Amino acid sequence: MFEQLGLIGCGLMGGSFALALKRAGLVKRVVGYSKSPSTTERARQLGVIDMEAPSALLAVSGADIVLLAVPVAATEDTLKAIRHLVTPDMLLMDVGSTKRDVVDAARRVLREQLGSFVPAHPMTGREVAGVEHADADLYAGKQVILTPIERTRTAQLQKAEAVWTALGCRVVKMSPESHDAAVAAVSHLPHLLAFALMNSICGQPQGSEYLSLAGPGFRDFSRIAAGDPHVWRDILIANREELLAQSRHFLSSLQDLEQTIASGNADALEGLIAQASQARAQWRMTSTKPHHT
Repeated sequence: MFEQLGLIGCGLMGGSFALALKRAGLVKRVVGYSKSPSTTERARQLGVIDMEAPSALLAVSGADIVLLAVPVAATEDTLKAIRHLVTPDMLLMDVGSTKRDVVDAARRVLREQLGSFVPAHPMTGREVAGVEHADADLYAGKQVILTPIERTRTAQLQKAEAVWTALGCRVVKMSPESHDAAVAAVSHLPHLLAFALMNSICGQPQGSEYLSLAGPGFRDFSRIAAGDPHVWRDILIANREELLAQSRHFLSSLQDLEQTIASGNADALEGLIAQASQARAQWRMTSTKPHHT
């Protein structure tokens, strides 16, 4: 049980965390701050937070758990704003989709209080942003990746694991570098492809006509292209080295398919499709099994 959550960023991710903590009976009071005062006020009206703070620093004052739910590019400035009130006993986490840049920012800013910080990435989200869409069930059944570093205190890491587990999450631990490489492949590259697909179709004279004929398959594939442009701009730039490496792997695979189609080799094409189909089926089977850390 925590006395007070200091929530910095009262949007979808932060608001959902506050609601989930409240519903689980894990926190007595939530004090929130957002860059936009109207967002903070709306969060209070919706019952996501109990008190509005006029600054990030004051949101942290008196808190024993703090969550940064801000764009990854804003992490360093946010840490600078709160560092004077970060205590050794506090659990400080983020929900950023990249981790090496977040950890580097924390090293530069937190210094002797770096041990309180447990970098976290819940593998969830929605295409809609804003506190109006905050949902206590957003994290239930989802994976949360923790990327502790050598200075992370064992007590804080254990608290972080306990919190996310209590919210119904499957907790996985890995290094920040391994995290960024993995999410570049399974999260950031798919978003990049969805953005490119929509731009490719809409950039054609008959694009609107083509889209009017699209069915469920296209809807499923393109869904993530509706993500928040500001958020995804920051994520793709922050993880650009790993993302571009994955993009090159994808282009090589696409070229193999293109060349096989161009040659008219039906058997070879069927083999490449079968390879993908079997890999997808195998992943589907393993992803539904219980996960252990």
